[in-house]
Amino acid sequence: MRLPMTAPAAQTYEFRAEIQQLLHILIHALYTDREIFLRELISNASDALNRLRFEQLTNAEVIDPEAELAIRITFDPEARTLTVTDTGIGMNRDEIVENLGTIAHSGAMAFIKAVQERGGQSPNDIIGQFGVGFYSVFMVAEKVEVISRSYRPNDQAVLWTSQGGTDYTVAPAERSQRGTQITLYIKEDAAELLNERTLKRIITTHSNYIPFPIYLGETVVNAQTALWRRNPREVEAQEYQDFFKQLTFDSNPPTLTIHQVADAPVQFYALLFVPAKLDRGILVGEGQGKLRLYARKVLIQDHAKDLLPEWMRFVEGVIDSEDLPLNISRETVQSNRLMQRLKQTITSRVLSELESLVEKSPERYLNFWNEFGRLLKEGTITDAAYRERLIPLLRFRTLRHSNQLISLKQYVSEMVAEQEHIYYLFGDDPQSILRSPHLDVFRARKVDVLLLTDTIDSFLVNAIGIFEEKKLHNGADADLKLPAGAEEETPQAESLPAEAQATLIERFKRVLGERVQDVRATDLLRENPVRLVAPDQGFGADMERVYRLLDKDFKLPTRILEINPRHPIIRNLSAMPDEPLAEQIIEQLFEGALLIEGIHPRPVDMLPRLHAIMEAATRRSLPAE
Repeated sequence: MRLPMTAPAAQTYEFRAEIQQLLHILIHALYTDREIFLRELISNASDALNRLRFEQLTNAEVIDPEAELAIRITFDPEARTLTVTDTGIGMNRDEIVENLGTIAHSGAMAFIKAVQERGGQSPNDIIGQFGVGFYSVFMVAEKVEVISRSYRPNDQAVLWTSQGGTDYTVAPAERSQRGTQITLYIKEDAAELLNERTLKRIITTHSNYIPFPIYLGETVVNAQTALWRRNPREVEAQEYQDFFKQLTFDSNPPTLTIHQVADAPVQFYALLFVPAKLDRGILVGEGQGKLRLYARKVLIQDHAKDLLPEWMRFVEGVIDSEDLPLNISRETVQSNRLMQRLKQTITSRVLSELESLVEKSPERYLNFWNEFGRLLKEGTITDAAYRERLIPLLRFRTLRHSNQLISLKQYVSEMVAEQEHIYYLFGDDPQSILRSPHLDVFRARKVDVLLLTDTIDSFLVNAIGIFEEKKLHNGADADLKLPAGAEEETPQAESLPAEAQATLIERFKRVLGERVQDVRATDLLRENPVRLVAPDQGFGADMERVYRLLDKDFKLPTRILEINPRHPIIRNLSAMPDEPLAEQIIEQLFEGALLIEGIHPRPVDMLPRLHAIMEAATRRSLPAE
């Protein structure tokens, strides 16, 4: 497509086939949100105003030098038109053909070829070198008219018209003011845009911090001054809270406010918040708040997932950088290297703030942990780069601190003499885990145990592995060896003789059959008659829990049943003759052990057995006739 040597008053240029294909990609594939067209027009207008302001520094020969540098938006619902006007640098005929006809040159073929080479993948991350953002208007407009006059006194105004199909027209126009006026003839299915409330929402969402006034009718609707670009020392606490509320619709003050201005390794401004609550109710909609990415105060991504690790999704706010090279749709950022630098810097800063919160305000940190602790666990499991910094931030309930949360550092500082491991135990909930028979010996010897009830804790202990040279060890392991120096205050009851133990063990094996791998006596139980442990060779409790989480149909391996030869139930059972009641008691002991391990037997089998045991107990308590 070329202009003739002498351009006529009006000339229509036909788009080549590849240009029509390109427009189809831009309109139907590039943008995921139709409202973005207005952001593109405002951004282009802002660029034109910036260029004019720069020109005025060295050139006094400018049309309307006193005209306000501003963007004006008007609309007419009856005519179905939307008009965006700026007082920027403007364009003459050659410039409007070059700027609005750029996609008619070799770049179009290069872009299409690049898309084809990607095998149909999204073109968003390869389109940065093509000036095509303007053409997003055809998502909502059936016709577009652009009237522009350059800042140069001798240039004439020009009209550019297109319906986004096969051609566009360039013609002389009448316009005395400097700048550009773009009129969109809105499609019928986009007429809902011609509403003051809708337009104001779009402007404040995507372009609120453009550094020039944006008039909607006669009212300026954008903030212009970006709070995050101000000196943190000059911003009042109430301003932060007001901004947070506007950003997230959350009326509760944030737990953390982080205002950072940095020049290296990449220039950026950041204003970040950690909300007080994870669930903030129905008024805080999906996608509201989150992390917004700006470049030169223009919103690029409303939910910038790549700027922080996935596990740090509790952070909300804005990041603004002058250094980011952007693709023209502003849907993605091309420079992965700069993005990685930003990500590392911001992630490290958030972690530093959390570490500071631990030291300066432990209670506030515990409030944060109760809301977002699971995300820090997720980070410890999945993100090796930050694992060493995350582990000290983890908090646990323990056997000795069942009503509070402590760190691993505190656990280690309170270990008994000769204790070589950090012990932990899995359970379904904080109440049932405290009834676990595995805790008997720990209570007796005053050894603390981490009480883990979260579904991802199995992965967590494997990720931690060792802390301060102390290996994490499952308190339910069959080969458990506690510190020799730990002494018990309460003397133990007399144990069954070895021969009686052997006889009773055989009875257990006969009743339970293949449901257990073995039955044996143990000296690690105190208050409980029996417990189940994993075999010495085979699935450990950690891996078994992982497999149960990953596969609901996972078949549990048979376990070893350990009996407490000092417990009254076991001693009394040994004295009972072989009879149905003894078998029912053995069954009940086994299923009770399953229950405490979070393995639920069939209630329909358990209830009749319980009734039979209670009947026998009540019958024997009756006086003899």
